[in-house]
Amino acid sequence: MRRSSSAKTPVSRLALGALGVVFGDIGTSPLYAFRTCFDDLHGTIPTPENVLGLLSLIFWAITIVISVKYMTIVLRADNHGEGGALALMALVSPGRFGAARTAVTVLGLLGAALFFSDGAITPAISVMSAVEGLELIDDDFGAVVVPLVLIVLLLLFSIQKRGTGRVGQLFGPLMLVWFVTLGVIGLAWIVRNPAVLAALDPTHALSFLARHRGDALIVLAAVFLAVTGGEALYADMGHFGPKPMRMAWFGLVMPALVLNYFGQGALVLAVPGTETSPFFYLVPTAAVVPLVLLATAATIVASQAVISGVFSVVQQAVQLGLLPRVLILHSSEEAAGQVYVPAANRLMLLATVGLVVGFGSSESLASAYGIAIALAMTIDGALVAAWLFLRREGRQWGLLGAICAALVVDLVFLLANGLKIPYGGWLPLAAAGGILLVMLTWQEGRLLVAGRVARRQMPVRQLVADLETGKLHRSPGTGVYLHADESAVPPAVKMQLETQSTLPRRIILMTVRTADEPFTDPRQRVSVHPLGDGLYRIAAVTGFMESPRVPDLLKEAGRAGVEFRPSETTYILGRDHPVIVRTAGMARWRKRLYTYLDRNAYFAAQHFGLPPERVVEIGGQVEI
Repeated sequence: MRRSSSAKTPVSRLALGALGVVFGDIGTSPLYAFRTCFDDLHGTIPTPENVLGLLSLIFWAITIVISVKYMTIVLRADNHGEGGALALMALVSPGRFGAARTAVTVLGLLGAALFFSDGAITPAISVMSAVEGLELIDDDFGAVVVPLVLIVLLLLFSIQKRGTGRVGQLFGPLMLVWFVTLGVIGLAWIVRNPAVLAALDPTHALSFLARHRGDALIVLAAVFLAVTGGEALYADMGHFGPKPMRMAWFGLVMPALVLNYFGQGALVLAVPGTETSPFFYLVPTAAVVPLVLLATAATIVASQAVISGVFSVVQQAVQLGLLPRVLILHSSEEAAGQVYVPAANRLMLLATVGLVVGFGSSESLASAYGIAIALAMTIDGALVAAWLFLRREGRQWGLLGAICAALVVDLVFLLANGLKIPYGGWLPLAAAGGILLVMLTWQEGRLLVAGRVARRQMPVRQLVADLETGKLHRSPGTGVYLHADESAVPPAVKMQLETQSTLPRRIILMTVRTADEPFTDPRQRVSVHPLGDGLYRIAAVTGFMESPRVPDLLKEAGRAGVEFRPSETTYILGRDHPVIVRTAGMARWRKRLYTYLDRNAYFAAQHFGLPPERVVEIGGQVEI
């Protein structure tokens, strides 16, 4: 649905929309990236040679990582129009991939976990770096920075349940103003000191690294902040498509970023002492407040893009069975991709507030920022390289060589950011590790339960034979039994026979499977197999960006000949309650984690869009 509407929208309009959704994160990096190179941790002295070297490193990092790697290569790896770690994992890990499938799955899950942790840090550092501009007007403003940031963040997270459809229409024009402002205020200082353009020569970057052999990695960790947000470009590809994104990047975003960074460099060379906050020193004192307001608005847009991205990835993970079911609300009737996940929103709010209060400044928070993104970018590169290798097409070998070269750069940046681990970098890694543990435990736990349930399942042929005898009592109406295994009868059928000795007159054994694609063709979404004596097998397939609403799927089955009357239909759900025993499998503490997740998972009836007054749940214990 979303892709088809996007296909009819003019490319220029999509490019404007991409400014507000895709490029908000990387577009606010000038607020803190260049400044961080000169802070106490990185300790670069702003001499002319160092300034030119840093500008050269930033320019070529943007060129290699964003322009070459993401814009030219990674955007080619689309899963039916969608991007992101989970979409890429589904694209790269077919059965033919053999034993490496597990490695691909773990990489994909880790990439998603890292994106989740980034969802808390990005709003914190972005909004804080914007509000800190007030300190240039008066040092007394420093005492109110944290409270103001907390107010902005509380408002930001509180409006998520209302959806971003209407506000989102302003994002593109607002970010257009932001990027034009970046370019103009940077160009003004380049005109005053055009010597900074010499930094386009990569020899300045190489000379800088040669002069700072001992602490080059420390400085590269700061340079990397200029490309943070690159991982979000791929994750948001499904909203607009590669062509509008490339148009926006090469036509406006990259020139504006380069002009602003070089303008900051020209300022630092011309006015000593401005390296403490070069972005806001680009404008006169009278213009600082308007610039702070514009920067705050831009960081809110950037934060919104990350938050919305986390909601989308949570939806994908739930649909793929990687996370327990959670409440997912659609915040727009027109856009299927706009969802709101209350649980994720609360967790991100708590984490973001904790980061702001705990670190107290964007300079301190920068020490924790970067390592998760560097690892996520490396995973993107590795999975895309695997995808290109699997295709084995002649023209792909050149792209494979280019992505491998970019991977070397990714690994250098990852090593550089690894030095931040003792100074706060451990925090996002620990958060991502915890999320990865939850996903792996949920996956393995579901497999354990499925294995135990399979041992006591009734074969379909046995049910057919029992119905053919005509001895079973049949009650009026239709019973829909949901089950994950298409080849077996749901345990709820057997339990109902054992406890009630009756079955509905019309029995529908239904499975809903999530495809490795974001969207499915409505004409091929449902298949119906009549088995005789009022027994039907219905197999439905939905994309991982779609909601599996069973009543809607049954209406589609009705067009295939299955009579569906909602008022006469009862949905019978089986609920397996795991009980821990001393058997092989996961460690006991992981089994406890799984049972906790299972108890708190969102009720299946709501997940499948079932009317609560028509739902019956039949449960039993399963030993794990």
